[in-house]
Amino acid sequence: MIEWDIKKLRILRTLRDRGTVTATAEALMMTPSAVSQQLSNLAKQLGVPLLEAHGRRVRLTDAAHLVLRHAEAVFAQLERADAELTGYVQGEAGEVRVGAFSTAVPALVVPAVQRLRTTHPALEVRVREAEAAEAYELLAGGVVDLALSLAAHAPTARDPKLARFPLLADPLDVALPAGHPLAAAPGLRLADLSGEAWIFGGSGPWSEITRHACEAAGFVPEQAHSAAGWTAILAMVEAGMGVALVPRMAAGERRTGVVMRVLSADQPQRHVVAAVRRGAEAGPAVARVLAALREVAAARVVRNRTRT
Repeated sequence: MIEWDIKKLRILRTLRDRGTVTATAEALMMTPSAVSQQLSNLAKQLGVPLLEAHGRRVRLTDAAHLVLRHAEAVFAQLERADAELTGYVQGEAGEVRVGAFSTAVPALVVPAVQRLRTTHPALEVRVREAEAAEAYELLAGGVVDLALSLAAHAPTARDPKLARFPLLADPLDVALPAGHPLAAAPGLRLADLSGEAWIFGGSGPWSEITRHACEAAGFVPEQAHSAAGWTAILAMVEAGMGVALVPRMAAGERRTGVVMRVLSADQPQRHVVAAVRRGAEAGPAVARVLAALREVAAARVVRNRTRT
């Protein structure tokens, strides 16, 4: 009978995800030699080679990938067991750590926490702001229990480690200076702004979202200025330095000298999702936070429909 060592299997999975022994050691707060020793011991326990030389690095063997395919089911079942045990021991109490991108915190997470304070006051939610892509890394690494991010930056739906739950499609409105000739134009389309100077981030998710939306409308946006925060972007729009796409969830950042226009026909959207480690959604605490987030998201969808 083969002896399966969960700790060593987690190290093997981390090596697959991180790519190198050094990166694996950093992620697990171990030394590279300890990582190598643990994996060598695991190979002896299982009776199959798990690593093979590949240049100056190592890579997983076919046997290692086979082992991990079965291990993922074990990890998911352990998450379920942990979730059920927590529910049994703590009942209505518990702690859920949530990682969310910046605009999702005030628009979705805070209202959900406020609901839970009324319905489940013993349930504690700890919030950590993170970039859209980073949220998934924190979730996979066990730093947070639930991640709010964008579908465009999510692992594929076939990822065995994570379960994803769509929350809402967040419309993108265009921010124009109050005196702009198109500020009051009827039936405004994104293509009408092809000749404008644009303001968006130099890299990262918002740069990609803006470029893809404009390209879908038939033009490549001319980036006049670069900024990552909505305060800076809207200040430049107000000053007449350009126009910008702004997610409706960031509406709280509005300025008096900026006109927000809902686009006709070619309204771009970004898709917001919640994700947990597969199996953890069975836990009562995580399930309650997910339910609260869905309720808040559904209410936003209804409000969005009244604006289109």
